[in-house]
Amino acid sequence: MTEEILKVEHLDKFYDDRQVLHDINFSLKKGEVLTLLGPSGSGKSTLLRTLNGLEDYKNGAIYFHGKKINPSPKEWQMLRQKIGMVFQSYDLFPNLTVIENVLLAPVKVQKRNENEVKEEAIKLLKQVGLDQYLNAYPRELSGGQKQRVAIVRALAMRPEVMLLDEITASLDPEMVRGIEEIVERLSKRDHMTMIIVTHQMNFASRIADEVLFLENGHILEDTPGKDFFDHPQTQRAKEFLDSMDY
Repeated sequence: MTEEILKVEHLDKFYDDRQVLHDINFSLKKGEVLTLLGPSGSGKSTLLRTLNGLEDYKNGAIYFHGKKINPSPKEWQMLRQKIGMVFQSYDLFPNLTVIENVLLAPVKVQKRNENEVKEEAIKLLKQVGLDQYLNAYPRELSGGQKQRVAIVRALAMRPEVMLLDEITASLDPEMVRGIEEIVERLSKRDHMTMIIVTHQMNFASRIADEVLFLENGHILEDTPGKDFFDHPQTQRAKEFLDSMDY
């Protein structure tokens, strides 16, 4: 039986008096790719950020390896070493080179040997075609290159789960495919456990083991990936897929 890594039960999230997530329930197994789909404003990114402690929640519980998370800053700081996240906006440190950006957290936070981390980082950068940019600064890179660095930076922490939030949304179309190929390789070859927010339906259909379809903070469907794209259960999901020209 495949190990359950993450489980969410009856999660509610509010911004002041406005409820933005309603009774969210799902589980994530080791090696699984869960894709969050839905219209803009449906709560996908908010949910993803909640799973990494970047947003608080009012009710419900999140479990990591069967242990209930105590949503304290100290516990989230420790868990972020195991639950990595890549943002749409890259969030690289502009005053650090590529290799310095990648080394910072493993060396300073995880207290790992710098030479060992550097060797591992160079291998990862080579896999994404950036080994010749070790000493470049973010301002010298294209959007696609910055996003690849952001992915490598997250992987260098050796996370158990990767959260990817619209990581191709700000890229030129020709750069999108390269990032998608990296993520697909992480899934198929490395069996990385991931939760992905995306508006790229063809990409989602190739990679999703399971789909959560959200609208207005509610899960309308929790469906195996192929079933969602071939036979959506709700009229709203059908309308959504039609609108995306899938």
